[in-house]
Amino acid sequence: MVELKLNDGQSMTAGAAALHTPRTDDALAQALAEAAPHMRPALDERPAPAPRIVVLLPCLNEERSIGAVIRAFQAALPQARVIVFDNGSTDGTAQAAASAGAQVMCEPRRGKGNVVRRMFAEVEADVYVMADGDGTYDASFAPRLVQTLLDERLDMVVGARAGVGRNAHRAGHALGNRAFNALHRLLFSEDFGDVFSGYRVFSRRFVKSFPAVSGGFEIETELAVHAGLLRLPVREIETPYGARLAGSASKLRSFRDGLRILLTFAVLAKETRPLMFFGALAGATMAASLLLAAPVVREFALTGLVPRLPTAVLCMGLALVAGLLGACGLILDSLARAHRTKAHVLSGGRGPGARGRPALGAASRHWAASKRRSSGRGIEMTL
Repeated sequence: MVELKLNDGQSMTAGAAALHTPRTDDALAQALAEAAPHMRPALDERPAPAPRIVVLLPCLNEERSIGAVIRAFQAALPQARVIVFDNGSTDGTAQAAASAGAQVMCEPRRGKGNVVRRMFAEVEADVYVMADGDGTYDASFAPRLVQTLLDERLDMVVGARAGVGRNAHRAGHALGNRAFNALHRLLFSEDFGDVFSGYRVFSRRFVKSFPAVSGGFEIETELAVHAGLLRLPVREIETPYGARLAGSASKLRSFRDGLRILLTFAVLAKETRPLMFFGALAGATMAASLLLAAPVVREFALTGLVPRLPTAVLCMGLALVAGLLGACGLILDSLARAHRTKAHVLSGGRGPGARGRPALGAASRHWAASKRRSSGRGIEMTL
């Protein structure tokens, strides 16, 4: 073993000067290059680092249940961090969460969409588990959801709620859930049977590529459409769905949130499937034009006269509008395809939990750069 130390302002011995020559440096670089093929298998055989798992619990006035939910997830995933995002609660939710051992963060802007956007931006992990703090989701299923995501290298696993119709508390909620699920399958994708489940596991790639726009409960719709838009690998696993604790109230408002979700469906259809959206409008407009034009054309064929000139003008205007809508759909569809391609490329990356190690080539380049920077500075080299 030969140790060579160079310090600023000190002269080198003759033996050290003989060692520190361009020929010696070249020989060292060649030796590293020859050793690289033998070192790579040993490095590849090293066990992969355990994925960083975090449990995210958005909450609003869930003081009664949040402590039990935190303890359940801590028992199910002892290696995971549990973070509660308090959405401006007016009770003791934050204090109860901190007492149960969770990290507490705050998002003052009300709405689940605002909380999800903040969670995805603030938290760094490899696997993200998201659930509600009301105790309706079974934490014991979390390991299965996480393991499915890792084993099958998926980007999202959804805990589809079993018995959601029985435990939705209101007939309107259950009916709306079935109707919106059917509409989602019709407009976007058949990958999901429960679009509005709040029990989900995400990969880092999904979380960091998701452009959250919605501010409220319609965020679940965005999550499902985003996965379908980029054709990300997803899966649903049925999980138990329980009733809320006595005395707690759902934050979902049937008519207000139902209208917001319906509007979100329309906006997402316009943005992601413009040819279908504008094509439907063009078809409806053209059908109205033809329906109004039928008696005018029939009367003209019989008498050669157009007594209802305003109707004829209206029909021509509707036909022109239909043509413009169809053209807009074609143009925007091309732009949407280009956007999907760009988003797919930007979302590409390593799978969940795959925090790769630097390659030997990168290590060699790093060594060469450090050798160049060592000129004029003290270094210690072991050969």
